[in-house]
Amino acid sequence: MKIESLNIGLPKTAKYREKEYMTGIDKKAVSEAWLSKNGFFDDGVANTDFHGGADRAVCFYVLEHYKEWEGEFKRSFSKPSFGENLTVSGMDEKSICIGDIFQIGEAIVQITQGRIPCATISKHNDKEELLKRIIETCRTGYFARVIKEGMIEKDSEIQLLESHPLKIDVHFLIETFFHQLTEERIRKILEINELAEDMRQKFTNRLLKMKIN
Repeated sequence: MKIESLNIGLPKTAKYREKEYMTGIDKKAVSEAWLSKNGFFDDGVANTDFHGGADRAVCFYVLEHYKEWEGEFKRSFSKPSFGENLTVSGMDEKSICIGDIFQIGEAIVQITQGRIPCATISKHNDKEELLKRIIETCRTGYFARVIKEGMIEKDSEIQLLESHPLKIDVHFLIETFFHQLTEERIRKILEINELAEDMRQKFTNRLLKMKIN
């Protein structure tokens, strides 16, 4: 497990096909950044429906996915193309579980949910089909809450402090949300006390709809 790039950036105006929009996806690599309970200092989001808040204070994306996208689309993607705070290697969605706790530099974080991506990813990378492919492959990245604030440097070590006993990985959650929405899978996810509250509400609502129908 390794930090490949540490990235921050405040929301700004961007343009896609002559239309302007506000986004926090355009982050830049830095040598160090202070991580608080609400996210990194000098970092922010524009779309609070999908990003931000204490349960989504840190966004991770996986370096190995860059290589997969480059192979598929026959073009390069420079870090951080996916708006992540931490580009990491050795930490893909199938190996990271909801509730896992990590120390990164001085800070301690806990994984809370998989990322639910939005169309801004396609706009930022000027690749219309990218969002669709991210959802199809479940290469979404994931979020964490901050248990202990502190400084993170670009070469800080990542250490697993505690594996969650239920072992529900991020890929299982994202696959359930987008592709295999069954009562059994939802109930397994809702057993995770450490699940992000917004994600808990989304799954609870879907479970209620199943019962109504």
